[in-house]
Amino acid sequence: MIKFELSKMLQGAKGEMVLSVDLEIKEGEFLALSGVSGSGKTTLLRIVAGLEKAKGTISVGDEVWQDAAFSLPPQKRKIGYVFQDYALFPNMTVLENLLFVNKDLVLAERLLELTELRDMKERLPNSLSGGQQQRVSMCRAMMNRPKLLLMDEPLSALDPKMRTKLQDEILKLHKEFGTTTIMVSHDPSEMYRLASRVVVLEEGKIISDGNPKEVLLKTQGSQKFSFEGELLDITKVDVICVAIVSIGQQLVEVVVSSQEAENLKIGQKVTVSTKAFAPMIV
Repeated sequence: MIKFELSKMLQGAKGEMVLSVDLEIKEGEFLALSGVSGSGKTTLLRIVAGLEKAKGTISVGDEVWQDAAFSLPPQKRKIGYVFQDYALFPNMTVLENLLFVNKDLVLAERLLELTELRDMKERLPNSLSGGQQQRVSMCRAMMNRPKLLLMDEPLSALDPKMRTKLQDEILKLHKEFGTTTIMVSHDPSEMYRLASRVVVLEEGKIISDGNPKEVLLKTQGSQKFSFEGELLDITKVDVICVAIVSIGQQLVEVVVSSQEAENLKIGQKVTVSTKAFAPMIV
């Protein structure tokens, strides 16, 4: 069991706020941490990693990483940290990046095999694609067989096809090593696919905590589906109005009445939902 009871004053998106998190995570769990920018997600990861100071306690199994009188140095915390920007050593080959953390060649070769990087082990990072570099970063994070793997939006800079491929790699590593994982993400599909639990932060506080379906599936009452998006445009076509809404990476047209159109503003967040329909998946 991993337990955090942490508090820290932050400058958030809406001004000064207190990050206050009391959380228990089961060993081997995959937890996705979500919330708007400035809600404290990355700061929480950095506190757990020992890269930022905060009041409170952190315990991992029988080990105390932090209490009122003690804070274990970051290098002694059994964590792996995967950053959004890869953070690889540019003058070292793929294999050398892994062995810099731990000289276990057998483990390094196993990780490179799992992530289909074995044939690239002698190449320098700048000769790799973004997806390949992120796979190297994930392998390096696993080289100490961490008790806790922390990932800060590791796939956000990648295209959708590569994101899906690397989601498979992340899940493979998580299951292979039985590591407890905390991943910051804004992507509902990514969280649903990978996580066994989703925690949502808002202004430093936990506002939602449950399985992905409970937290992410946003329907109410008799709604059959519901999506959040951004209203891009409203055009009048004969006697009706058509709203153009951006949902994820797709644009959809929604027919609205003139009265409804009067209450809508370009650029605002809207919810598109329906109660009765016959969906087709092709």
